[in-house]
Amino acid sequence: MAKTKQNVVIKGTKEGLVFHLDDTCSFDRLLEELREKIETSHQQILTGPIISITVKLGMRYVSTKQEQQIREVLKRRGNLVVKAIESEVITKEEALRDKLASQVRVYTRTVRSGQVIRHEGDLLLLGDVNPGALVMCTGNLFVLGALRGTGHAGCDGNQKCIVVAYEMFPTQVRIAGIVNSASNEREPEKMTRMEFAYITEGRLAIEKMNQLHKIRPELGRFVI
Repeated sequence: MAKTKQNVVIKGTKEGLVFHLDDTCSFDRLLEELREKIETSHQQILTGPIISITVKLGMRYVSTKQEQQIREVLKRRGNLVVKAIESEVITKEEALRDKLASQVRVYTRTVRSGQVIRHEGDLLLLGDVNPGALVMCTGNLFVLGALRGTGHAGCDGNQKCIVVAYEMFPTQVRIAGIVNSASNEREPEKMTRMEFAYITEGRLAIEKMNQLHKIRPELGRFVI
């Protein structure tokens, strides 16, 4: 006799239980089997102390109402606490954000005092950033000119981002939440052209561009 396919598979981990829910059957059938598993199966697992639950939906998208139905079934066992319900399906908003983050925007201009430029993703500025100006992006910031104002890379929290400038005389450099306002105090005669700022050990550091491949080797990888 052929084995009946299980639409709900429960696995134990060090952190608790993982419920793998099939993403091809109907939602009603899935909910029915989940209810059966909770009420009649795995009594030795689903009783006793509080257990953390992660629900994996695979490629199934569930609405807010359907997610609540799953939570209500799991709550029938008072010792089960849902830590996360995870789906591999992304929303249109997430897809758009990922697309924007993968693009490099090119500006050809001088950013003057009082002006602000903000971009989702990497930003390449062909021009100068004057004192009093702010240029910020969620990705890496490349200034092929003099950075004399404020440059902010990884403004949504990505500490792996860098700030590159042909002439690094900033009023302030920020990467994620780390700030360095002292880089403009370096003596000009000791500075070199084409430098980059990055985070190391929780602080901002500035290096020559010939060190970039050692410090951020992933920036030089091509995807074919």
